[in-house]
Amino acid sequence: MPLNDERPTSTSTVSSEDQISDTESSERCDSLTLSSDVDFSRQSFTSDSSSKHNSPSCSPPKTLTLDEVMASARDLSNLSLAHEIVVNRNFQLEPPELPQNSLEKRVKDMVHKAFWDCLESELNDDPPKYDYAIKLLEEIRDILISFLNPGANRLRTQIMEVLDMDLIRQQADNNVVDIQGLASYIINTMGKFCAPVRDDEIKKLKENSGDIVNVFKEIFRVLDLMKMDMVNFTIQNLRPELQRQSVEYERAKFQSILEKTPNALNHTTEWIKGSIEEAIRIMPPAKGSDSGQSGKSLPGPMLLLNVAYLRLLTWDKSNGPLPETLMTDEVRLQELQRSLQLYQAVASVLLIVYSSIGEAVSGLPALVERLKKMTAVLLEGMHSVDFNLTEALGNVRDQICCEVNKSLTERNFPALPVELQATLKGQICDISQQNNPIRTLVETRTQMYFKVVLSSANSNNTPPPVPPGLGLIQPELMAMGLSFVNLVNYNKQVYSPFYFSILKNITVN
Repeated sequence: MPLNDERPTSTSTVSSEDQISDTESSERCDSLTLSSDVDFSRQSFTSDSSSKHNSPSCSPPKTLTLDEVMASARDLSNLSLAHEIVVNRNFQLEPPELPQNSLEKRVKDMVHKAFWDCLESELNDDPPKYDYAIKLLEEIRDILISFLNPGANRLRTQIMEVLDMDLIRQQADNNVVDIQGLASYIINTMGKFCAPVRDDEIKKLKENSGDIVNVFKEIFRVLDLMKMDMVNFTIQNLRPELQRQSVEYERAKFQSILEKTPNALNHTTEWIKGSIEEAIRIMPPAKGSDSGQSGKSLPGPMLLLNVAYLRLLTWDKSNGPLPETLMTDEVRLQELQRSLQLYQAVASVLLIVYSSIGEAVSGLPALVERLKKMTAVLLEGMHSVDFNLTEALGNVRDQICCEVNKSLTERNFPALPVELQATLKGQICDISQQNNPIRTLVETRTQMYFKVVLSSANSNNTPPPVPPGLGLIQPELMAMGLSFVNLVNYNKQVYSPFYFSILKNITVN
């Protein structure tokens, strides 16, 4: 909470001026992960070094009571909120907005209208009545008090004296309540507490000389905004402390969930089992053994986890639900998947352009950048089920030919031949086919790049160079690699004891 002579920084100002970069996030990941990864990689599958607190419960399945389910839900909600505050520096709470025609909104509007109508009716009586006004003033007083620090005794005393409910009731009995004066005091006091972003709102309140009921309506509207500002200000202050204790806190919360719901690692176990099979399949045979599956040694834990994390880049519903240990990062993973899918398509298009009409765009980085941005815009949303990729790729081809022809004309060169444009269209539209060689090449090299990112010790500070053929999307790919490795490193820090226990159980059994 701010001191009485301090005003919380506007959350909207913070959002625009204090944007977190992946580099900033990686600095925290350095201190959290590097030493742990080394320690974790040294452990064997049969190690018994995990403590009871940090290891998943092995309790047999049991019937859960409603209280246990609700307690787990609360733990999961707290875990998700704490995780979001730690990893997303732009996180802030927003005022809830009910759907326009929802039953809840209609009921809320009716109740509010009934209250304000009753207040207006009472104040218009002769003599006026103040029952609803006193309830209103008491609620406002409590809200203003809630903005104060525990040591703000002078202001607290002043507010309690001016908004003394017993005194106001006596004044109401004698019809001498200065309702306008109380409203002015409330607005002036709000001006002392509000964030700078609310200064215009306070100014409008001071200039509002209309009906007193409308004045109080606006007071409550601005108080609601101020309460949200105060919550977000508290989150900002809480974030550094959460970051210092985030790993232990999230691990303990997940352990608590696991103790209440012993099957809370089922999807994670299946994810790791599938990753073991994938890791064994791609591993070279052990020296001196046959080339078959039986000749392959058991992969190390770090290799297994890296293979598991790489699978998340192409995870879809056919793979089943996400592992429970990654549910707090579900939205970030989806955004990463969509960005990766988009820029793989962009890279495929640009590779085709270079192979077909390379001379027309050679040595023109501004033109290539324009083609890249244009292609990305036209293919935005390609992850959607109802997205017509073939039609969008046709539009991409048309726009590329238009831009290239315009550039050629400006440089006094002839336009692209019609036959070449038709060939270009066919090649670009073929990218929609799963087995398209250009698409397969780009996707394979992208997976190779992310594999190198995960296995490189310093990739969260200095991402490795991109493979040949992906240079056209290098900035975007390196940014995605940085985001991914930070997500993975933090996840390893929190959940590696659970992963290790699963690996030990799988290999022992």
